[in-house]
Amino acid sequence: MVVYNLPEFRPPKLGKLKVKISNLSKEKLLVPLALAIIVSSVFGFIAGSISSSYFYVGIVDYLDRLNPSIAPKIVDKDLYIPQTSQEQAIIKVVKEVSPAVVSIIVTKDLPILEEYYYSPFEEFFNDPFFEFNVPEYRQKGVEKKEIGGGTGFIISEDGMVLTNKHVVLDEEADYTILTSEGEKFSAKILAKDPLQDIAILKINPEDNSSLKIFPKVKLGDSDKIQIGQTAIVIGYVLGRYQNTVSVGIISGLGRTITASGGGFYETLEDIIQTDAAINKGNSGGTLLNLRGEVIGINTAIDVEGQNIGFAIPINKAKRDIEQVKKDGKIVYPFLGVRYILITEEIQRENNLAVDHGAWIVSDPGEPAVIQGSAAQEAGLKEGDIILEFNGEKITLENSLAKIITKYNPGDEISLKILNGEKERIINKVILGERSK
Repeated sequence: MVVYNLPEFRPPKLGKLKVKISNLSKEKLLVPLALAIIVSSVFGFIAGSISSSYFYVGIVDYLDRLNPSIAPKIVDKDLYIPQTSQEQAIIKVVKEVSPAVVSIIVTKDLPILEEYYYSPFEEFFNDPFFEFNVPEYRQKGVEKKEIGGGTGFIISEDGMVLTNKHVVLDEEADYTILTSEGEKFSAKILAKDPLQDIAILKINPEDNSSLKIFPKVKLGDSDKIQIGQTAIVIGYVLGRYQNTVSVGIISGLGRTITASGGGFYETLEDIIQTDAAINKGNSGGTLLNLRGEVIGINTAIDVEGQNIGFAIPINKAKRDIEQVKKDGKIVYPFLGVRYILITEEIQRENNLAVDHGAWIVSDPGEPAVIQGSAAQEAGLKEGDIILEFNGEKITLENSLAKIITKYNPGDEISLKILNGEKERIINKVILGERSK
């Protein structure tokens, strides 16, 4: 324990006080004595209050000059004071990031249908007894209607917006960006990721005639996420509640999910799981850490559970952003096979020779090996198992899709293949390009 080094205090010695009472009775002394005690108490209380306030302010001022971090802060009593450092950090993040989080409104020209009735028997029977009217509809022009919505966030000062691919699936729809300040801008789709649920939009320059500099988010490093760390979600909930905030934790990493909706589905790998509430309309919104950095793009929920939401790691989007800025499109290397990742259960059920690898199989109406692809040129066939891709073993945790994203179209790689019980190495396989 550390204490201040102050000199020892010693009280002065007091002599004996002699008081002589004469010609006064004890009863006559009680009234003035009581009065004196009351008066001294009142004045003592007032003096104590004034001196304590004076010395408190003086001590606070001294401590603030000595070390600002340890001095108590005198604030306006009407201001909200966060109770914890975490709460303070969350409030700060929301204030800083919200201006860069936008709502995406989806509208489309839909036909106006007019209902009328007619009798199918009118030409055969001119008798009221046979009168039978059925409804029919005919188009009476078109009108623009809102058909959906989602969330996005601005990633560049000139108005580039990142969101989910499933938010902007309809090529015939119109997309409007609504900022937290209430400004509206039309937007066009720059690119959609063929493998990830990611799309990039751009605010139309003609709508931004004043050349406004847009607030943008900071992108974090999703490879450094830890299970249990705080997660903050901001989004356009239910298409009604703009920039709604929810808070939770990162509850899982490396998930593989198959997300579906609106007739669209895809399998996503290496996904973040969070218990921060993700609702309809949150799709494409930000998953943030306490530093205010985007670490994920909210994309889906598990409707069978409670507070089980999923987000795409932001590092997967960084590659897309750079490609769009450079080439105006998103491309992936393409091998050209349909496959199932082998597990012990799949091995046992299908009597396979190995418990790992990518087993090349066909879908109903879809070939196992794509015509004209690198896989076909390399001689791969249905039933083959790809064990290694350029020396990397293919497993459930290290899938073919995960490995291939490390390469670029045109790269030359090698494959280790198992055909029946015979292994072989295929060299000089040139990867193709996939942009859809």
